[in-house]
Amino acid sequence: MSSSVCEESIQMLSVQPDTKPKGCAGCNRKIKDRYLLKALDKYWHEDCLKCACCDCRLGEVGSTLYTKANLILCRRDYLRLFGVTGNCAACSKLIPAFEMVMRAKENVYHLDCFACQLCNQRFCVGDKFFLKNNMILCQTDYEEGLMKEGYAPQVR
Repeated sequence: MSSSVCEESIQMLSVQPDTKPKGCAGCNRKIKDRYLLKALDKYWHEDCLKCACCDCRLGEVGSTLYTKANLILCRRDYLRLFGVTGNCAACSKLIPAFEMVMRAKENVYHLDCFACQLCNQRFCVGDKFFLKNNMILCQTDYEEGLMKEGYAPQVR
């Protein structure tokens, strides 16, 4: 049993009518369909190359599959089972490895937690935010904090 991870590409190939049918690595039957998949140096029916966890057809969910511990997995299940997880810098709750996140320096946040930690204003793509004393701040709260500390930001 191998515990190393292998990320493999999946190729969809057109079956040439004049070639001898190839055997499917999943069901061991001949592939007589119009298309076949090639992955892990083997040939597969489109229905036979599936994720061992969620049963999704791997040829439909992307161009890569993952193998670990003799399992063939989609990216989401590979990350769910073997991916590195961390904690959100705002709420301290666990962030699953497959979840989209926001980052600010070494801090990682759930998308819903990436907001000004004083006024709770959510940030949109392109919005300016500031990281001060490990807190995410909107521009207004950051500048108000600077004013209270006795030095105003440079206005250009």
